[in-house]
Amino acid sequence: MPKKDELAERRYRNLVDHLEGLMRAALKPEYEGYYGQLILNSGELAELGELGDVRRAARAAGQHLGWQPATKLVGGRLFVLDTREAPAEIARLAEDQTSEAMDRAFRQEP
Repeated sequence: MPKKDELAERRYRNLVDHLEGLMRAALKPEYEGYYGQLILNSGELAELGELGDVRRAARAAGQHLGWQPATKLVGGRLFVLDTREAPAEIARLAEDQTSEAMDRAFRQEP
């Protein structure tokens, strides 16, 4: 294997490891690994490399975490989402927490 290919492969593996760490850190323990997401802004994307490489690495990192990863580019941000269906108990917990957060947000409005 040419040295250039070895270097590219090493960079890719490092990118996967970096993204996996970010994704793992963003997980809520109470969701037991479900509802994973990572949002990278345009500046972060530029630092990480070519968009195609980052998307491919993000999908690989998500797979390492057991996700069914999907990537979406919206308004210069890359969203990496776990699209698995959560068990009913975890889905209820997430719905309750989302509802509570929405209630708090609406109470703060003038």
